[in-house]
Amino acid sequence: MLHLSKGDFVWVDSGAGVPIGAEVKLTDTGQLQLIDDEGKEHKINKKTEGSIRAMHPTSVNGVNDMIRLGDLNEAGLLRNLLVRHKEGIIYTYTGSILVAVNPYQLLPIYTTDHVHMYTDRRLGELPPHVFAIADSCFFNMRRNRKNQCCVISGESGAGKTESTKLMLQFLAAVSGQHSWIEQQILEANPILEAFGNAKTIRNDNSSRFGKYIDVNFTKGGAIDGARVEQYLLEKSRVCRQAPEERNYHIFYYMLMGMSDEQKKILSLGSAAEYNYLTMGNCTSCEGRDDVKEYAHFRSALKILTFTENDSWEISKLLAAILHLGNVDFEATIVNNLEGCDIRISTHLNMACQLLEVDPKAVEKSLTQRSFMTTRESVTKPLTSAQAVDGRDAFVKAIYGKLFIWIVDKINGAIYKPPETPDEVRQSIGLLDIFGFENFTKNRFVIAALLMILELCCGCFQTQETFFL
Repeated sequence: MLHLSKGDFVWVDSGAGVPIGAEVKLTDTGQLQLIDDEGKEHKINKKTEGSIRAMHPTSVNGVNDMIRLGDLNEAGLLRNLLVRHKEGIIYTYTGSILVAVNPYQLLPIYTTDHVHMYTDRRLGELPPHVFAIADSCFFNMRRNRKNQCCVISGESGAGKTESTKLMLQFLAAVSGQHSWIEQQILEANPILEAFGNAKTIRNDNSSRFGKYIDVNFTKGGAIDGARVEQYLLEKSRVCRQAPEERNYHIFYYMLMGMSDEQKKILSLGSAAEYNYLTMGNCTSCEGRDDVKEYAHFRSALKILTFTENDSWEISKLLAAILHLGNVDFEATIVNNLEGCDIRISTHLNMACQLLEVDPKAVEKSLTQRSFMTTRESVTKPLTSAQAVDGRDAFVKAIYGKLFIWIVDKINGAIYKPPETPDEVRQSIGLLDIFGFENFTKNRFVIAALLMILELCCGCFQTQETFFL
């Protein structure tokens, strides 16, 4: 039987399948009771005594590296993170794995002094930090002459994208060159986030795609270039958003930051006027300044060698998508078959003008479908529901192709091809995988992760891997 006294820490049944930590305290009447980590009271009696277990001393105040925990189980890991988070410590090691708990606030722990502090230090020599993982990658690449990879994963809103940016900033700082290519690599983030990130119920800047950034270095350790690979863009978000969620940032940036003259040419109004931007009943995002972000986005385009014509063509495609989203269909009967017509509006003509295509051809494609029989081509009218699906598929294809073109354009600016086929390069790969949503079963995400890991390891010949 466990002997309890005031100030002891124990594990008690939480009712959720995982024990929770609790401290033994005295009541006003002098009786012992348990106060768990959530502040709930638990009585000590014969019924509960059997489920109470002693807590190992390492779990009381927490440890820097969780492999040192005496309670090396789920409850011990969770409590260790909780205790440290309450003390304002967001990073914890598990061997060479860094666990980061998003504080949802800016912390003064990413300064130039911190970069110098964690440069050329052994992992575990200083308190856990994302800079320590970046330095380990850099140090091992140069010492062992082996490519490195850091896999950054977690739920949506866990802070993966921010961790990726912090690692890039550290690598740019320790490479010591402070060249234009380093600035270009860092400025690729605002562009990718504008087209691939959105406000969700979990996160105001959630990445809705996966990316692998392969940073190349010279023999002297200076950044020589980089290459971005993108995976599984959530194209459905262009046409549908859940309640309290937004479409991709770029649409709101453009409508808020573009000049009135440019908006007039594109026949654009406010975000509230477009079906594709209002399905989540959320057109603004507290804490994000769309006007300021659009200015940063435009600046990044120039740094990444996008021309003014490139920028304008991007705006035309985005405007065309918004206009197509406002194209409505009404049911009709065509030759005793259910069909549909496009309701009269200026949106279709404006979209066709921006896309530089024939309105009649687009109207026919949206309301009919053609297929080949053994002898001839047959045209069949589409119902209004089918026409909406076809329109949305068309829009998703446009956005998907645009996103791929933008990534290729970025790579054209930051990637330096090998001078000879036999040239050996050193590289550090950062895999910022999309958010792991908290589903009971999520086999698709796990399968996708394994596929991407295999692809990265095969294509980029990664030798050593770190996890964040």
